Amino acid sequence: MTARGRTSSTSPLVTTDWLAANLSRRNVRVVDGSWHMPQLKRDARAEFAQAHIPGAVFFDIDAIADRRSPLPHMLPRAAEFARGVAALGIGDGDRVIVYDSRGVVSAARVWWTFRVFGHDRVAVLDGGFPRWRAEGRPVAAGAPVPRARRFSARLRRGLVRDLLGMRGNLRTRREQVLDARARGRFAGTEPEPRAGLRSGHIPGSLNLPYEQLYQADGTLLSPDALRRQFERTGLDLGKPIVTSCGSGVTASVLALALAALGRADVAVYDGSWTEWGGRADTPIEP
Repeated sequence: MTARGRTSSTSPLVTTDWLAANLSRRNVRVVDGSWHMPQLKRDARAEFAQAHIPGAVFFDIDAIADRRSPLPHMLPRAAEFARGVAALGIGDGDRVIVYDSRGVVSAARVWWTFRVFGHDRVAVLDGGFPRWRAEGRPVAAGAPVPRARRFSARLRRGLVRDLLGMRGNLRTRREQVLDARARGRFAGTEPEPRAGLRSGHIPGSLNLPYEQLYQADGTLLSPDALRRQFERTGLDLGKPIVTSCGSGVTASVLALALAALGRADVAVYDGSWTEWGGRADTPIEP
């Protein structure tokens, strides 16, 4: 990020100053990508209707998803994603800015999803809605009905991993696997929040809880601090990386932070531990 109200065109993040200065531009589309774990009993869509950044639309990661899969918010087909995004009033040439109500969490999942389907003109609002509100910036209420636009999508397979790919990596160890879950869940000493899942982690994987990537105000750490956090895990930033978590949401936070360090090629394991830990035929380590 550069001077006030400006941001690098290659950064996966934008500042609140930048968004405030560019909010009225015709090709800037703001997306609320808030999502909460079911046990929190929070309705992200209802919260959006109560207050959101002016001009924003709501991206429901459970709705723009593969409804055929028993796993939560798995990637939809490209045509399904294109229809869902077009209905939100987002077009091929738009610059998409995603935020969420926690800071930088589920917004990262939406950012990654746009990139998976070939749309690189996407960034995350650093600090999200909490920072926007803390700075006294304007908010709007209601549920806007956007005018549909033309949006094209094509799956970029290099940015997503499935069960088959993760199984194969156990043999080749070509890619480093970095898990965003809390240390207790990774070590198998704390239960999973989703019922029916075994405890532990994918053999050979490393652990970096996603909460360790933030500053006190909810913005991501500086590039140097991010680099130190990743290197402490034993990760080699020069080699292939796949991120994982509980269901593919906070794994995207790791991918976002790595993109901020120039590693825009990092893949996310879409099914993550909900898939791996929910099966009886996948090996685990405590």
